[in-house]
Amino acid sequence: ATTQRMLIFYGKFSGPLKPMTFPIFEGQEPSQVIYQFKANPPAVSFELTGETDNIFKIQPDGLLYYVRALDRETRATHNLQIAALDAHGATVEGPVPITIEVKDINDNRPMFLQSKYEGSVRQNSRPGKPFMYVNATDLDDPATPNGQLFYQIVIQLPNVNGVMYFQINNKTGAISLTRQGSQELDPVKNPSYNLVVSVKDMGGQSENSFSDTASVDITVKENIWKAPEPVEVLENSTDPHPLKITQVRWNEPGAHYSLADRDKLPIFPFSIDQEGDIYVTQPLDREKKDSYIFYATAKDEYGKPLAFPLEIHVKVKDINDNPPTCPSPVTVFEVQENEGLGSSIGTFTALDMDEENTIHSVLKYKIVSQTPQIPNDGLFLVEEYSGKFQLAKQSLKKQDAPQYNLTVEVSDQDFKTLCFVQINVIDINDQIPIFEKSDYGNLTLPEDTAVGTIILTIQATDDDEPFTGSSKILYRIIQGDNEGRLGVDTDHHTNRGYVTIKKPLDFETAAFSSIVFKAENPEPLVSGVTYNASSFASFKLIVTDVNEAPVFSQDVFQAKVREDVAVGTKVGNVTAWDPEGLAISYSLTGDTRGWLKIDPGTGEIFSVAPLDREAESVYRVQVVATEVGGSSLRSTSNFHLTLTDVNDNPPRLAKDYSGLFLCHPLSTPGSVIFEATDDDQQSFRGPQFTFALGSETLQNDWEVSKINGELSTKSATLGRDFTFCTCVDGKCFRPVGSQEGRPTVGMAVGILLTTLLVIGRYSYVRMQPCQALKHNIYSKPSYEASMMKEKVTQLLCPSYGSGTELGGDGNIQVQRYGL
Repeated sequence: ATTQRMLIFYGKFSGPLKPMTFPIFEGQEPSQVIYQFKANPPAVSFELTGETDNIFKIQPDGLLYYVRALDRETRATHNLQIAALDAHGATVEGPVPITIEVKDINDNRPMFLQSKYEGSVRQNSRPGKPFMYVNATDLDDPATPNGQLFYQIVIQLPNVNGVMYFQINNKTGAISLTRQGSQELDPVKNPSYNLVVSVKDMGGQSENSFSDTASVDITVKENIWKAPEPVEVLENSTDPHPLKITQVRWNEPGAHYSLADRDKLPIFPFSIDQEGDIYVTQPLDREKKDSYIFYATAKDEYGKPLAFPLEIHVKVKDINDNPPTCPSPVTVFEVQENEGLGSSIGTFTALDMDEENTIHSVLKYKIVSQTPQIPNDGLFLVEEYSGKFQLAKQSLKKQDAPQYNLTVEVSDQDFKTLCFVQINVIDINDQIPIFEKSDYGNLTLPEDTAVGTIILTIQATDDDEPFTGSSKILYRIIQGDNEGRLGVDTDHHTNRGYVTIKKPLDFETAAFSSIVFKAENPEPLVSGVTYNASSFASFKLIVTDVNEAPVFSQDVFQAKVREDVAVGTKVGNVTAWDPEGLAISYSLTGDTRGWLKIDPGTGEIFSVAPLDREAESVYRVQVVATEVGGSSLRSTSNFHLTLTDVNDNPPRLAKDYSGLFLCHPLSTPGSVIFEATDDDQQSFRGPQFTFALGSETLQNDWEVSKINGELSTKSATLGRDFTFCTCVDGKCFRPVGSQEGRPTVGMAVGILLTTLLVIGRYSYVRMQPCQALKHNIYSKPSYEASMMKEKVTQLLCPSYGSGTELGGDGNIQVQRYGL
């Protein structure tokens, strides 16, 4: 058998002695012939040396073969040398190198390096970022599918609602979280998971792949990417800066940290290092800004955020670094004479820029001096913490001293400030206002007197101290003007009152009014004194009638109807009335299209002609209301009629497509795009049409393709001609002098009839020109057909007789904006 194999290979695999490389698959049966080397005399035999491993042999006649199956994993390459020897054993040729490359077969299964793996992952870790690896090896050649490994997760326990929380890179064995795992893993609910992971060779693509499995235990750890507790930083710190105040940490090392200022401050006094430690970089002043809010972000090495930013709150802690301040250079209080002991004069409130409701801003008040000390010193008392001033010893009299000046010491825990208070003694309100006269007579005014007109001046006087609350007079209408048509403005220098029209007068509702005024002080009267008849006055207001124009109930009346309403349909109505109660007649102006009429008595509006939304979608006219009788005064309002659309317009081509032509002979397919439009109101999706061909013959030769749109039910028939002609520089060349009665090539093409259904605004048109011409020729009288046959054959269909159509598939496309 060996000899027979040798004879078989001798003729096919033989040649002179030269360097050669032979690829041989491992695992093949032994005694396989590799090559037959030949040598020229005086060579009579061959010698084999090198890495033979007692596997490779050579016969004296140069037949190289191997006697045992090869194993690539033992030796992937055998380096041999062959020399040709003469009868004396001397080398006459060579030695030459012979390389045996052992080709791999899939004879080794992949094996995990460990039977069990353990790892951990933080809650909310970034999906797709590996947190551990599993590794397997395969002794087969990694450059071939035999050694290409494929990893996959076989089992996840627990399996919550069938959702996989983990994923594995099928090439590298890297295990990471899925998006659901990143969002839903919770160490409180499930602190650990077990995975069964498999590895296959042959890239996992063969049924004959070898495989291995391993167990993976994963512990879920709490997410440490959390906002720290609010931080307090002492203001005006003298410690060296920057000072660490807090920190953030991403779940895994290698994150890049940064801060973002929410308030976009000119100077942002915080920083963060790449360990996640946050620092304040300079002393802070609470009185300038008492708190800060900013954000800490963590990004990966590519600048992609690893999670949502964390909000950092910093509160600036107060120190007592501000003294009390006075509210004004001098604080003025007033006290009436004869006020009783303990009466409140006013409350003095100083300011402190330190934090409210802390020991640093608690203020104490103390009177340190009084000027003058008449009739006694210590006439006033201030409550220590509230700053409330009171009379301390006796009532005051203005004749003793009209004014007292006090020095007040205001102190906090560390500072003291002197402030100044002035107390004015004012006359008590023991005099009432008295009108100069109690009756201002009758006042007659037309009802159209303008709002804002001063119609009367009234005057009262008060004998209390001038320019005080006791002598200031306020006038009030207490009777006769429930509608608030009048008002009284006071001149505070003269106490004069000006009666003014605040709302329009109306003869029809208030032709006569008896108006009563009351004069009073803003300060209350002292006990025992009351207002009497001297503080009241009156006048009679007579309003005369003025003929007024009718009044519409609205400035604009609106209505809406379909554009196809029947003639004579009521489309709206208007209303108006006459203040004097006269009858009103209605009429229209601005009815330029003659579409409407109005009932002069009722104001109802009717259509008198067909309406058309495409002509005017909102029809605007003016309505005139005229008094019947009297002065025939009139007023005008507007009537707006909105017309809603009905489908009363067929589709049409958007422009003229005449003059289209196709060049022949055809070289490439082409198409033409027809654009259609419709005068009716379009939906939000735009015009929707369908294009189709109008006859069965055209449907055999032309094709209409939809570009956009959706089905509807509206259609119309459109027709356009195409001309076939010889083209020169992209233009149709037509010889002069065609004979009357003889059909041209363009006539042979025929007319393209297109039917629009509501599918799209554009459509492609395709044709098979030779087939189209064939139909046209045989549908004509025999004389015309014979006259056209030659032109058709020569110009458009040079292979017509053999059945081969122009342009291969015979398709011609005409492009949208030209040929």
